[in-house]
Amino acid sequence: MRKIALALGLSLVMATAFTGNVFAKKVLLKTPIAFPTRLPGLGTTIIHASKIAKRASGGDVNIKIYEPKKLVAPFEILDAVSTGKVQAGFTTAGYWYGKMKAAPLFSAVPFGPEAGEYLAWFLYGNGMKLYQEMYDSNGFNVKVLLCGMIAPETSGWFKKPINSVADLKGLSMRFFGLGGTVMNKLGVSTSLLPGGEIFPALEKGAIDATEFSMPAIDQLLGLHKIAKYNYFPGWHQQATSFELLVNKDVWNKMSNSQQAILEVACDSAITNSIAEGEAIQFDVMNDNVAKRGVKIMYWSDEMLNAFSSTWDQVAAEHSAEDAFFKKVWDDMSTFRKGYDTWQANAFLPRTR
Repeated sequence: MRKIALALGLSLVMATAFTGNVFAKKVLLKTPIAFPTRLPGLGTTIIHASKIAKRASGGDVNIKIYEPKKLVAPFEILDAVSTGKVQAGFTTAGYWYGKMKAAPLFSAVPFGPEAGEYLAWFLYGNGMKLYQEMYDSNGFNVKVLLCGMIAPETSGWFKKPINSVADLKGLSMRFFGLGGTVMNKLGVSTSLLPGGEIFPALEKGAIDATEFSMPAIDQLLGLHKIAKYNYFPGWHQQATSFELLVNKDVWNKMSNSQQAILEVACDSAITNSIAEGEAIQFDVMNDNVAKRGVKIMYWSDEMLNAFSSTWDQVAAEHSAEDAFFKKVWDDMSTFRKGYDTWQANAFLPRTR
């Protein structure tokens, strides 16, 4: 009997060594989110991740999703996760622009990388290392996982055509991240509103114009009901990434396999969100024109050059003002310069 007991004990030790999951408690991550689950590519991304985590773990890793403001307001998620008020949160780093100047570089970059290049920098460049360093160096007690990415966004909904930079001056507009700083320099008064507050602000005239996301998402917000001129391309957000923040104390108590399951779930969410975003835009755009009276507009070369040159100014100013912004920006720029060789030769030329 002692030999049998010893053999069972050895088997258990070996199982622990290989799986890292024996004796680990089940994990429940109460996870407030920044975007309603009804929004494709935004809310649906964390739903996908939660389903994968539950299935892969046999129910040992559960992400319990709370709609915006049900547990924590969108702009309070980082602090709530860091302090342990909640175990996790799903959001985007661009919301922390006021706390850390470099944060939007991990979310969306004006005239920046498209999804494939962005992922390459995150996963095979120094992106994820710098991403975690940003939170650590600013005293936030979080583990960051890249957990979603969507296709290019539209660059705005306007009530009248914008034919020159002069037409922008004096407008009040909801705008996200670093692109908002560009618009400020061009004479636009910008504010960053959560998705649920945009339509009421537009309807009441508190803002004159807005951008938010891809056409399929904007359509659900009803932006077309008030602003009929929808501008492309989304120069400010050619790709937008999303993060799952996990309280670091909670993360460190998880077994290796539980951590791996969350990582795999987020990897799956990235793939799914890119594919979903690419698949659902064209029908909405066609319906916007045929059924909703929307005019699809494309920025002139003059306007795109104005946005681009102003962004160069913003990047230079931020680099001079903030050492970590410069560190991330220089690293990303070096990676992109190398990537240009591949991009210029491997892909077909763009036509419009």
